[in-house]
Amino acid sequence: MGMTAGERLGLDIKRAEQALMAAKSAALKDADLTVAQYAALLALSASPGISGAALARECLVTPQAMAGVLKHLEERGLIARSAHPYHQKMLETRLTEAGTETLRRADERAVRIERRIADALTPGERDTLRDLLARCVTAIRAD
Repeated sequence: MGMTAGERLGLDIKRAEQALMAAKSAALKDADLTVAQYAALLALSASPGISGAALARECLVTPQAMAGVLKHLEERGLIARSAHPYHQKMLETRLTEAGTETLRRADERAVRIERRIADALTPGERDTLRDLLARCVTAIRAD
């Protein structure tokens, strides 16, 4: 049983995501960050001390991918990792001063893209879009 082109929304969702990622990637080049590195810094600024596993969930990547991102950010001195005071095997991750400054510069650029999306929609349309995308995720996962 086939579907008409008008019923196939996957390509439209993918096209929007690709446009967003390409624009963010270009915007973050000046700060010498990838989209994944930026997402990690942003999540760390909101949740200092978060574990790598929780950070991976927050950024929608695998723990293995996040480990690579964190290794790179640590080598650049943008984050610092230390043993958790109670759970010695768990590492806490925090932004360094350099990480905070890099995030500030990157965020200025990335926010412009988010602003363009927001400005293209009314507040009601933004809420509707969020709701529709959430329903898409639920429908995709239903099995």
